[in-house]
Amino acid sequence: MPSLGPNFKISFKVLTTMELKNNNFPIKSWAESDRPREKLIQFGRHSLSDSELLAILIGSGNKEETALDLSKRMLAANSNNLQELAKKSLHDLMDFKGIGEAKAITIIAALEFGRRKAYTPEVKKKQITSSREAYDYVKPMLLDLNHEEFWVIFLNRANAIIKSEIISRGGVAGTVVDSKLIFKSAIAQLANAIILCHNHPSGNTKPSEQDIQITKKLVQAGKLMEIPILDHIIFTNSAYYSFADEGLL
Repeated sequence: MPSLGPNFKISFKVLTTMELKNNNFPIKSWAESDRPREKLIQFGRHSLSDSELLAILIGSGNKEETALDLSKRMLAANSNNLQELAKKSLHDLMDFKGIGEAKAITIIAALEFGRRKAYTPEVKKKQITSSREAYDYVKPMLLDLNHEEFWVIFLNRANAIIKSEIISRGGVAGTVVDSKLIFKSAIAQLANAIILCHNHPSGNTKPSEQDIQITKKLVQAGKLMEIPILDHIIFTNSAYYSFADEGLL
């Protein structure tokens, strides 16, 4: 085998993401922050352009174009206007090289979904403005149980319900409550306030010493977390006890 000689050099060039794009390298070879899917995960849906969102829908391009390049071409052919793109038929979309029936159907379905969302009224969240309303809200969850359950209602700034969640199940005489689980869920829900609820299968609405102590503990934790405890409802089938109404918060 002949020698390459002492002056032979091998040079390597690291391609930038822009060069990868311009040379139609697959999206997987781009920097993660430039890939539409990864960009959505890292920075949220609002960080993506229309062409990047469309690229996620179609998934792949053709031999000459990446999915993003194809998306840009499709939008450019429709004056970069989603309303114009939404008017295209299945066969109109399939005229673009790289768009088969399945991809065309996906695009049409996504645009129709967005159109329906725009005309769908937002569901009005139920507000809790009194202990009675809190009692009535948890009644379907706690009615006729023969064991104790501890529930939490997470509220937004308007005291509208974001979500209700069971924290623990116990026996006839009690259940264990972990404050870390409550506030972990509250933070995950971006809750601004909390209402605690648990049932007494015995039918006695009077709080136990344990009930009083756990309420004090959670109220203090709520103050530190700036997520106040608005009430603690002790539920029975026919009546309830409200810590807020009794001035114990």
